[in-house]
Amino acid sequence: MKLGIVGLPNVGKSTLFNAITKAGAEAANYPFCTIEPNVGVVVVPDERIDALTQMYDSDKTVYATIEFYDIAGLVKGASKGEGLGNKFLGHIREASAIVHVVRCFDDPNVVHVDGAPDPARDIETIDLELIFADMDAVERRIDKTKKAMKGGDKSFEKELTLLERIHTALLDGKPARALDLEEDERAALQAIDLLTGKPVIYAANIAESEAGAGSGEENDYVKAVRRIAEAEGAEVVVLAAKVEAELAELDDEDRAAFLEELGIGESGLDKLVKASYALLDLISFLTAGKPETRAWTITRGMKAPQAAGKIHTDFERGFIRAETIAYEKLMECGSLAAAKEKGLIRSEGKEYIVKDGDVMHFLFNV
Repeated sequence: MKLGIVGLPNVGKSTLFNAITKAGAEAANYPFCTIEPNVGVVVVPDERIDALTQMYDSDKTVYATIEFYDIAGLVKGASKGEGLGNKFLGHIREASAIVHVVRCFDDPNVVHVDGAPDPARDIETIDLELIFADMDAVERRIDKTKKAMKGGDKSFEKELTLLERIHTALLDGKPARALDLEEDERAALQAIDLLTGKPVIYAANIAESEAGAGSGEENDYVKAVRRIAEAEGAEVVVLAAKVEAELAELDDEDRAAFLEELGIGESGLDKLVKASYALLDLISFLTAGKPETRAWTITRGMKAPQAAGKIHTDFERGFIRAETIAYEKLMECGSLAAAKEKGLIRSEGKEYIVKDGDVMHFLFNV
């Protein structure tokens, strides 16, 4: 999974990126310090993988991962080349979702490009730049589609209709994701890779002094972000990037103690992971054995053969059946052998819909 991080300059994007990836992206108090996009791969914490690794005494443990792309802070006119320009928007076109970092703190020592934070205005600034960038992309695609249709190929008519609907929405200042689309149209929209077609997680970055139990709940900036997110069906994660940076420097034991001291049960990274999985409707199935225990990320509702294909295309092509047990049931039994003795290993066929936490072994023949 890829997540693209966007926001105005000096809202805490790179500080957050540094914290969650420990990648050391430059974070400075001036615009455009992120000259090239920073890419960091982070492990998705999963206690189930830890437990299965111990149960099977696995030689290798592979967690699900998320790639974070941190691009330069955007300003008005970015889509037309202002600041570092439109080329940086291209780095996040392949992202599954966008993490929009919004500054929700006052600090006279940290420059704001528009003088002072205003979440509604700041979000609108970024949204408009993404809309302008998408308009250029859609107009080019409309021209290309019309040329293809001149040869009499009517298969492009449906695509042209969708593109024109998207273009009208963009002209009205609405993101493509706001359109009411049929399932096949939504799939077509995803294939176009529009920036405004991607789901959004708003990361409300609060002051370090506000971090703790109920963090940001009384913050008027955060309330404004929540209102905007609710109106468009987006997720909101409230965090303090500076605190996340401090957490990133600690070992697991000290980190847990610090979180307990703050009165919060999970880090900003944990919140982002949960929010992204919920927003994208993702789940994980698990495979376990002596050689390796691994988490595999799939879309909710995927059937067993397609899930098997995530491991190898041959598994899907020659799928016979899947031997399956829920993670909780396996843990209750204490071992795979005990689960088999109790008859808890299920044999599932091609129509089985994989559930989160399924521990699976695929049988195939090619």
